Amino acid sequence: MERAPKAYRNSKFLNSSDGRTMRILAEYLEPKKRFDEANIKHTVVFFGSARVKPDNPDDPLNMSRYFKAAEEFAFQLASWSKELEKKGDGFYICTGGGPGIMEAANRGAHRANAQSIGLNISLPFEQIPNDFITPHLNFEFHYFFMRKLWFLYHAKALVVFPGGFGTMDELFETLTLVQTKKIQKYNIPILLYDPVFWKELFNFEKLVQCGLIAANDLKLLHFFSTPEEGMEILKPSLEETIKNFRH
Repeated sequence: MERAPKAYRNSKFLNSSDGRTMRILAEYLEPKKRFDEANIKHTVVFFGSARVKPDNPDDPLNMSRYFKAAEEFAFQLASWSKELEKKGDGFYICTGGGPGIMEAANRGAHRANAQSIGLNISLPFEQIPNDFITPHLNFEFHYFFMRKLWFLYHAKALVVFPGGFGTMDELFETLTLVQTKKIQKYNIPILLYDPVFWKELFNFEKLVQCGLIAANDLKLLHFFSTPEEGMEILKPSLEETIKNFRH
């Protein structure tokens, strides 16, 4: 009689509902090993639509301006990070690894000759790794919640460009974690690009008027209109946070 397969080599078991715990642990432990090996401690995470294209002449709303702004902002951040590395630690640009705003940010880092991270997730459409992720920092996730953990685990700042349901999910989950102090190690600046877009989309002040959030909660959000303005917001807090970082 042939030997039975060992449990950890039994693909039928590993891909079953009974093997789910093993798969979840793998999506924690395997990325952790790779991040540790690359000595990654600090990231600036970009969120935004996968559907924004770099050039779209048929777009009456000129949504491609967001792609260009995200690429330029990531370029300026990655270039500055290389200066920080000369004094100690820099940081990595981190995205969801797909097209649109994610590609723009990875492309900006690539243009600065800096490595960048892509945390992809397997979806039926849209989510194909872009060509500007550093190859050994290209990750693939099955579980959204494990991907979100790694978005925030090393994050020292978040930059949110206009996007759809996924972007809104990522923004508001982060706001909730910061507001409720579930993220306690540092104050993560949350930057939203294009104040006109965001303030037309959400009446944040209405939440204060109705007593649903505190007025102080609005200070968690920093709106900016240009990459240069974003740099002015991020530079002081990011440099201080990295300098004072303790494991």
